Amino acid sequence: MANKIPNELGNMRRSMVVLMSGPGSIVDFRADGAPVSAVVAGLDEWDKYFSVNGQENEQKVYEPRLQRKLGVYGFRLPPVIDELFRDDEGRPDPRSLIAVRFPKWLVCPQCNLLAPDNQWASDPGKAYRYCPQCTANSPGQQRIPVIPVRFVMACEAGHLDEFPWNFWVHHQLKCDNRTKFYLNSEGPGLSGLIVRCPKCGASQSMDGIFSEKTWSRRKYRCKGKQPWLRADSEGCDLLPRVLQRGASNMYFPVLVSALSIPPYSDRLQEVIGKYWGTLVGIPDPKDREKFIGYIAPEINPLLEELKISPKDLSGLIEQRISRYNEDASLNIRQEEFRTFVEGVDINPEEKTEFEIRNVKIPDTLRHYFSHIVRAVRLREVTALKGFTRINPPGDEDNKNIAPIQLRKLNWLPAIEVKGEGIFLSLDPTRFQEWEKQKVVQDRAADIQNGWKEEWDERFDSSPTSPIVTARYLLVHTFAHALIRQLSLECGYSSASLRERLYVGEDDDMAGLLIYTATSDSDGTLGGLQRQGMPGRISRTICDAVHAMEWCSSDPLCINRGRESHSFAACHSCCFTPETSCEQHNRFLDRAMLVGLPDNQEIGFFYPMLQVGI
Repeated sequence: MANKIPNELGNMRRSMVVLMSGPGSIVDFRADGAPVSAVVAGLDEWDKYFSVNGQENEQKVYEPRLQRKLGVYGFRLPPVIDELFRDDEGRPDPRSLIAVRFPKWLVCPQCNLLAPDNQWASDPGKAYRYCPQCTANSPGQQRIPVIPVRFVMACEAGHLDEFPWNFWVHHQLKCDNRTKFYLNSEGPGLSGLIVRCPKCGASQSMDGIFSEKTWSRRKYRCKGKQPWLRADSEGCDLLPRVLQRGASNMYFPVLVSALSIPPYSDRLQEVIGKYWGTLVGIPDPKDREKFIGYIAPEINPLLEELKISPKDLSGLIEQRISRYNEDASLNIRQEEFRTFVEGVDINPEEKTEFEIRNVKIPDTLRHYFSHIVRAVRLREVTALKGFTRINPPGDEDNKNIAPIQLRKLNWLPAIEVKGEGIFLSLDPTRFQEWEKQKVVQDRAADIQNGWKEEWDERFDSSPTSPIVTARYLLVHTFAHALIRQLSLECGYSSASLRERLYVGEDDDMAGLLIYTATSDSDGTLGGLQRQGMPGRISRTICDAVHAMEWCSSDPLCINRGRESHSFAACHSCCFTPETSCEQHNRFLDRAMLVGLPDNQEIGFFYPMLQVGI
């Protein structure tokens, strides 16, 4: 918390800090059985509480392509404390990730008193707050903890603020009360929720707080506050919105990921470790070579392993630095796609985290797929770049991405996942012929136009919205169908599987990777990649496609109009857990796979349904 001595709130999984509850997110804890709400602090606090600073810290990870894409020297894993550590006095490791109490306005569940955190009673070393009056009146003076209010203010730039209780209640003239109110539920809904000033008697219903017109009419503007950073408020003229504290649109992490593929998954940067930032910062190659010679005794095992001299190592570092200075628009997906479709097996003897086996395509699938590859072993690094509120980012170049650090750092938080998967690429001749159909193009254009209208409204036509093509709808919907079927056949839950889509606009790139996305042993059991064997993959794909023929919500589902940037898709047929989907269950259309009741031929897999393999 924000006290001089932090109070313990609870534990978080390492993956949760990056994927769901990173800096700027609001997390609800149960501290000593009492509710405490806090916003996770920025990255600047990591160096403060988990030294050694920056990339010299031992809890780090590297992925060269992702570093080049994001313009950083490396990544820090969410820090983990040593649970076995004890100091000379037997005290445990005092370090922790920092969070700041938010919202600070708390309400008593018994007397309905509403006040900021400094108006309540507290116990030394405890994060909770309690109502002293209700506690004194309770049997045995049992603590009555106060509860964080439900309502907060947020804007599309990521700013976060308290609900303006004083602004909303309209105090009478000369009333100087600014810290105590009563929030009583006197009827159903928001109209029955009344906030009242006990001093002047002014009261106001909470009805209308979620309406943008309410705040626009009252000319209320965002204050530009960033409570997760130790910084002053910045200017902002956006219209804020009221959100519930635990709303799903309160926090959307902006994640960028890459697979470790040869030749990038080398050990150069991993072994150099803490010296990497210093080496990159030396401008003269001759000076860099001298420095390498100075630290040679310490990195000598690396030089022997790579069979290179200090001068050769300086040349390798020079090549790596030149990559950082190249165009940052590196197409990570395109490089991965080319690696998968080269048709070359990569063996474990090559000391890589990337092992693949090409599969002979069964005759029944040859008309639809050009490559099937079993990813026996893979490693994915996912970095947190920032976050958005209210609307998903849509694109990593979104101008409304909120920062997660106060000062520019040469690292970002990330996690690594080691697992397995199945890669499939569609036959280019088949899908290029299929996507020329007018009805297919019209359905894709309808979704694209709706998406562009929303994007332009949110971002004033800049930057350009991602293009949704018929090819993308096909690949994305098929990925969801395959995830649902694989979860039935190989024992993984659908939340343990994730899609990685490879779709180009004007080339032959149309593929997908379904892989395990958990950071524990559940991701390396081998059951998923075995489903890619020739004797199994044909039946799996056939069953996945047949499952899309009928939905329990049909005929409403298959005949529905565009909704949430999808056509024929719902929870009964296509939707997967949002952790499995790259697009938050948008841009789906079951008709692209199996066709429409009155026009089945538009389905890419319609011939498969006819022969019934």
